[in-house]
Amino acid sequence: MQKYVVDLSKEEKERLEELTTKGTTTGARRLRRAHILLPANEGMIDQQIARVLNSSLSTVERVRKRFVEEGLEAALSERARLGGILRRKLDGKAEAYLLALACGEPPEGRQRWTMQMLADRIVEVGLVERMSDAQKDAEKGDVKPWLRKRWCIPEVNAEFVWGMEDVLDPYEEPYDPRHPTVCFDEMPYQLVAEKHLPLPPKPGIPQRYDYEYERRGTANLFVVFEPKRGWRHIDVSERRTGRDFALQMRRLVEEHYPEAEKVRVVMDNLNTHTPASLYTAFESEEARGILRRGWSSTTPRRSTLLG
Repeated sequence: MQKYVVDLSKEEKERLEELTTKGTTTGARRLRRAHILLPANEGMIDQQIARVLNSSLSTVERVRKRFVEEGLEAALSERARLGGILRRKLDGKAEAYLLALACGEPPEGRQRWTMQMLADRIVEVGLVERMSDAQKDAEKGDVKPWLRKRWCIPEVNAEFVWGMEDVLDPYEEPYDPRHPTVCFDEMPYQLVAEKHLPLPPKPGIPQRYDYEYERRGTANLFVVFEPKRGWRHIDVSERRTGRDFALQMRRLVEEHYPEAEKVRVVMDNLNTHTPASLYTAFESEEARGILRRGWSSTTPRRSTLLG
């Protein structure tokens, strides 16, 4: 009996079948994971899948487990590796500048940036003092200007740089409990359940769980995190609508930070992350009071909303 049961929805199955027909246009590892999930959905056991695909048993087991616990996209994607998280000489703002530079227009007469050109530029603007440090930081990051991939490319101009610094500046300021900088985000989470009730423990015998799990839909996690204080809070909801967002903002200023003069919130540009969500959920006076304590109404479209 399989410990993690793959049960694809119609949409998930169609997506995997589409991936497997694209051939070389799909990444090799992503393609292999799709080929693992499809027969697993038909009831094939891990040993058979590993033998047919000439893959390791541990890989098949890992893909199956990630699908049940985290969902389809997690099962198909690469997990970040700790080996790549290295101590760097560039701080967050300088690293962001380097990545933006690599994604922008190369110097005149050049088709693309090279590592040497990037290193020269960040030394020129004073981000590091030595050429060797600059090149090491560029190589340790995800800057690979020789690779190409179809993507939506932003324009790296004054507006972009201003927005980037607007997001990063609060993290460099001294800690002030009266004006805390708080990160806010949300994410879907795959729910799983036991198919059989666990057996209670007995003397000399621990509590026993059945192998098999089943999917129980998804929930949403709202996460509030204050990095300088080392504090975080998670709320679980069924959805993440504009009203759900508005309730989170009210809870932020009234329950989590009742003594703060202004809570500076850093978040992404999701369409519900606007003052309009508060005015839809609450009376105007209450919505205005939350905005005055939660973020500045002068910059609601930026990814950082500051007081």
